[in-house]
Amino acid sequence: MRSGLASARRVVVKIGSSLLTNHGAGLDRPALEGWVAQLARLRSGGRDVVLVSSGAVACGMQRLAVKKRPRALHELQALAALGQMGLIEAYETAFARHGGHAAQVLLTHDDLADRKRYLNARSALRALLALGVVPIINENDTVATEEIRFGDNDTLAALVANLIEAELLIILTDQAGLYEEDPRVNPAARLVSEAPAGDPLYLAMAGAPGELGRGGMRTKLTAAHKAARSGAATVIVAGREPDVLLRVLAGETLGTYLYPATSRLAARKQWLAAHLAVRGRLTLDAGAVRVLREAGKSLLPVGVRGVEGSFARGEMVACVDAEGREVARGLVNYPAAELCLMMGRSSEEIESILGYQGEPEVIHRDNLVIV
Repeated sequence: MRSGLASARRVVVKIGSSLLTNHGAGLDRPALEGWVAQLARLRSGGRDVVLVSSGAVACGMQRLAVKKRPRALHELQALAALGQMGLIEAYETAFARHGGHAAQVLLTHDDLADRKRYLNARSALRALLALGVVPIINENDTVATEEIRFGDNDTLAALVANLIEAELLIILTDQAGLYEEDPRVNPAARLVSEAPAGDPLYLAMAGAPGELGRGGMRTKLTAAHKAARSGAATVIVAGREPDVLLRVLAGETLGTYLYPATSRLAARKQWLAAHLAVRGRLTLDAGAVRVLREAGKSLLPVGVRGVEGSFARGEMVACVDAEGREVARGLVNYPAAELCLMMGRSSEEIESILGYQGEPEVIHRDNLVIV
């Protein structure tokens, strides 16, 4: 099953605090530069790469010689603000050595829970990837409150994989992967090479969080389950293996491979069909109906003949033919008021009609389900 990893075009990589700070000894720049060199090679090979990086709090602790991670939220926020500066400077310097660029993106739970902010975050990340930039994502610890925190960057990485519709999530950790027993207790414990994501059997094998990070093997397994909801596979692997990212993406048997039950596109479309309420209706001409059903293409404004309902960007709408029969449903890229102005017009006219250049599609084919 791992042979398919070589064809993954969009990858999220998560690096934990214990790796980045060498278990609290300070930011490990040589290791960081090694991972960046691999990311740069993947990017130059045509893959879209997003990095979710822990380490801001740990880096701040090192800068102020704080030995024990604080418990008070305001102290963690202050350390994150201090450490984030050094962390991003190290990444930008490392990427520059390979002729690349990195961009800092800080997220809170609200950014992904609110539909409008979710779409804005997705658009921004896609624009960065199209420019050849590697987004470096972290939780916005400095402003996040206890109620809205992701709680660990493993969860954040899984949500980012859903956000950008990645095919693969790679979680780099200080362990070789998931073991059937705690290897610290039983050195002969066997490594789990492959398993279905979300299988509750394996949660019982997971250990507790480490001292520097908030996550543990349990959060990594939960993250793999979340990533699998949009069809992404997950590999949990030792980050200090030589050329670990290149080898995982070559299909080498490293770490623990957690595979989704369904394909990426099938999983997403099942979610679209089952979990969102229809907020409006678009009437399509015969040509658009034919293109959706037979060619599997996106819906363009030229094929829309009528707009009903009051819906916002990103909400679910039904697509019907001239007789009112439902053809498809999907997530719309424009609110109802703007679609009323655009319908029947070509995508090239969007900017002159709306005053800004939006998406060329009314509904992208990846966000469309034929019914």
